[in-house]
Amino acid sequence: MVTAGQGWKSPRTAWGDPDLQGIWNYATMTPLERSRDLGEKAVFTAEEAAAFERQVLDRQAVTNNTAGPDWWDPGTRHLANRRTSLVEDPSNGRLPALTPEAQARAAARTQARRERGIADGPEDLALNERCLQWSTAGPPMLPGVYNNNVQFLQTRDAVVILNEMIHDARIVPMDGRPHGVVPRWMGDPRGHWEGATLVVDTVGLADKASFRGSDDRFHLVERFTRVGADAIEYRFTVDDPTVWTRSWSASFPMTRSDGPMFEYACHEGNARSMEGILKGARTQDTIR
Repeated sequence: MVTAGQGWKSPRTAWGDPDLQGIWNYATMTPLERSRDLGEKAVFTAEEAAAFERQVLDRQAVTNNTAGPDWWDPGTRHLANRRTSLVEDPSNGRLPALTPEAQARAAARTQARRERGIADGPEDLALNERCLQWSTAGPPMLPGVYNNNVQFLQTRDAVVILNEMIHDARIVPMDGRPHGVVPRWMGDPRGHWEGATLVVDTVGLADKASFRGSDDRFHLVERFTRVGADAIEYRFTVDDPTVWTRSWSASFPMTRSDGPMFEYACHEGNARSMEGILKGARTQDTIR
């Protein structure tokens, strides 16, 4: 847990709320889950962290990804505070076990993908392949290899969380209204302040935007705390009792960016890429 420096006071908006406005970067090399062989080791020594970073950089240099390492955020070259995982709870740094029902659903999805084979249509491809949604934007937000920028905009009645990746924006009402009943791509958020912390409570995540197998019981609580002039601590807790055997939490720092934040021009539907992918799939159909 990061704490504010002694004597530092969080800035306030003209109407008195804590001020989170600006552009912030949350890139990090730290993985979501800790390697099993590290057990309960939450933090590397300086020497261990340097060795880990070298190994990851060597692996990234030969990885075939959407874009090469020259595109990646500088923050992906370093661990966050030498931590071995973003997951803090459970203490082993790993996601809780899946429930039996969730295991069965995951196995069924895997089998369906095997039986389907090459994509028959756009609906068979992942949301990120179709430029509809990326885990980088969440919810919850998770660091990726690039475009790990988020901008906060505030009014008295709402906070906007605008992510660079696929320019997704969440409008978080702050006026105490109840949650709606219609599932949405990024869920149905409601916000309030707890001291200097913005708390965003989200339910109603659409099934097509399921987070790691989550279902209609998905419940997310995010906490954004300004801990310095150039730092925000982001912490979130995920609960879905029909998917995981217990709730789990993760956190990572955000650092102020001078910006600007440019448009990520991934056109919704990714039509030209879809055409190429599906043409290639049909060609493979003819030679199998």
